[in-house]
Amino acid sequence: MLFEEISSSAPQFFSLAPLIVFFPIIGLLINTFFGGKILQSGPAGEKIVGWIASAAAGLAFVVSVLLAISLINYHDGMKVPLVEWIHIDALKLNWAFQVDTLSVTMMLVVSGVGTLIHIYAIGYMHEDVRHHGDPSRFRRFFVFMNLFIAAMMILVSSDNYLMLFVGWEGVGLCSFLLIGFWYDKGEGGIANAMAAKKAFVTNRIGDFGFLLAAFIMFTSFRSLDFDIVFGRVVEVNAIYPGAIFAITAFMLLGVAGKSAQIPLYVWLPDAMAGPTPVSALIHAATMVTAGVYLVARSSALYVAAPEAQALVALTGAATALFAATIAIAQFDIKKVLAYSTISQLGFMVAAVGMGAFAAGIFHLVTHAFFKALLFLSAGSVIQGLERGHHHLEHDPKLKKLVKQEHHFDPQDMRNMGGLRTKMKTTYIVYMVGTLALAGLFPFAGFWSKDEILAEAAHLNPTAYGLLTAAAFMTAFYMGRQIWMVFFGKPRSPAAEHAQESPPVMTIPLIILAILSALGGFMNLPFKGFHQFSHWLEQTSENFHAGEFVLSVALLSTALALLAIAVSWWLYMRRAAKLEALPAAKRPDDPLRQILGPLFTWMNNKWYIDELYWAAILNRYVDLARFLADYVDWRFWHDWVHDRLLVKGYNLLSRLLSVHIDLGGIDAFANGLASTTQRLAASLRRLQTGFVRNYALSIFLGVVIIIGYLVLR
Repeated sequence: MLFEEISSSAPQFFSLAPLIVFFPIIGLLINTFFGGKILQSGPAGEKIVGWIASAAAGLAFVVSVLLAISLINYHDGMKVPLVEWIHIDALKLNWAFQVDTLSVTMMLVVSGVGTLIHIYAIGYMHEDVRHHGDPSRFRRFFVFMNLFIAAMMILVSSDNYLMLFVGWEGVGLCSFLLIGFWYDKGEGGIANAMAAKKAFVTNRIGDFGFLLAAFIMFTSFRSLDFDIVFGRVVEVNAIYPGAIFAITAFMLLGVAGKSAQIPLYVWLPDAMAGPTPVSALIHAATMVTAGVYLVARSSALYVAAPEAQALVALTGAATALFAATIAIAQFDIKKVLAYSTISQLGFMVAAVGMGAFAAGIFHLVTHAFFKALLFLSAGSVIQGLERGHHHLEHDPKLKKLVKQEHHFDPQDMRNMGGLRTKMKTTYIVYMVGTLALAGLFPFAGFWSKDEILAEAAHLNPTAYGLLTAAAFMTAFYMGRQIWMVFFGKPRSPAAEHAQESPPVMTIPLIILAILSALGGFMNLPFKGFHQFSHWLEQTSENFHAGEFVLSVALLSTALALLAIAVSWWLYMRRAAKLEALPAAKRPDDPLRQILGPLFTWMNNKWYIDELYWAAILNRYVDLARFLADYVDWRFWHDWVHDRLLVKGYNLLSRLLSVHIDLGGIDAFANGLASTTQRLAASLRRLQTGFVRNYALSIFLGVVIIIGYLVLR
């Protein structure tokens, strides 16, 4: 669809589009230049800094709502130009904001969920900076968060691929900064920094694919502008038959990096090194969905390349199942959610790969609700245990219990249990998020996940089988998490004394829980109720509404209930029996006793990281050592530098100094001097000092001259 440039006849809210970027930038600038003084003003300083950042994100949300209102009556969308950027020959790109239903949907998700996470972070970071012993970093955190919102808004509002790539790289930078926020913490004092570097390097591999796609695109289409590219798909496909497949295939590499798909998913679990609000904002609700948005935005290209579509669909479905198998065996509460995120992203990628673009974006929106809710709730659980542990340290009667927890890990679910009575609000909202993720009726995940499964059953049976298995495992590992965290007896003194989080943290959780429960009703799969799909159809006819398939819904619901029942049997009934065994014989997980070595493989992430180290990273290290030792040191330093250059220089210097300078130039100069000396010695004999000799010489000279003249 072609988009008109903004005109006087268009709704005036469209002209506000640049503010979705500038409001977060204004917020980060205020905190950058004045946040330090605000923090020094007193106990309320932190709240002021946090609310400035939250207000900046909130104002971006308000603008997004106004843009959505404008689109209700102005369906064709609008381009809002800001400045000219690159005009070189055929390449003419501006910084302009593309306001259509797809971009505004992403704006609403990023700014809406982002604002709630900002507010939650005010309470979370107040304790987190003190737990890590550096309250001065409070301001830096919110500066980075606002920067992320600004970069993500650039990404989703761009009207061309190059400007989209600017935002793409911007969120990559923010991810690096926020994952490594506590860069001097973690195992060995470098673990968090290494996690940030891992995310950065892995995403650069994906970004290389994005760039290759952009280069081929410009070569084929002579443009990177969405309207021009999508308008010339049929023409270019006829002239360059393989170009569109190459573009979409390389684009998939970028998607795999940003949206954590096979084989580039390995960075996202380690990204949990960042504070929990980072996990919720960047690695659950927004940044990792950028790849899904890219495929949806490029729907015209993917529809023209069925082979690429099939590749995307199978990549997403395989990732969904593979990540789910790993989540089953994790003990870190955030790692379970991290692999769950990878799995759910697989659902989205599979959907857009199959051509079910509306279903993929629908799941993207609902996933933002319930996965942000789960991550933030997990942060509430973690800090609840930390408060309990802190209480033990400062209560003289309980201080002796601290010795039992000298290796206490507040993120290990084996240290939890019984928290439903200690943290009732967190328990309730966590249950809502779990039921939504498990895909149970009537929660949001049921509608969005089942729409993807229904589309898969019709379009790609292989993907349907993989996604159905992944859905079963999703319900199982979330049930496992609920039983381990909130039910049974407290398995540590910290869990026994855990405390609920403050309202500034729980209120955003309640709002997200409401969205997770009711968000699915925006796109009910019945005739006349496909409001969200019809909304997206205004951007492209490729965003068609899906159909409700009762058999698919009943099967997925039955499997989810069965998975939850199995998890209850294992982690409530069987776990209670295992408690009676001696500690030395008691397995750390009932599932380990059943699966044996298979559980160990899943717990160790199928040793993929080790495989990458053995096959790629260690080989890279070997290459680096070879280049450093043999090429740089032995060849370049020892042979080229020491032998060729130094010895050659010394030899040439000797030749020049001894043979040419001393033996040639100096010998010639010295010979002249010696000849002059000898000549002077001979002539000196003529200088006797007697006048008679000089008179005789003059007389003889006169005689010779006269004789010469006479003889002539």
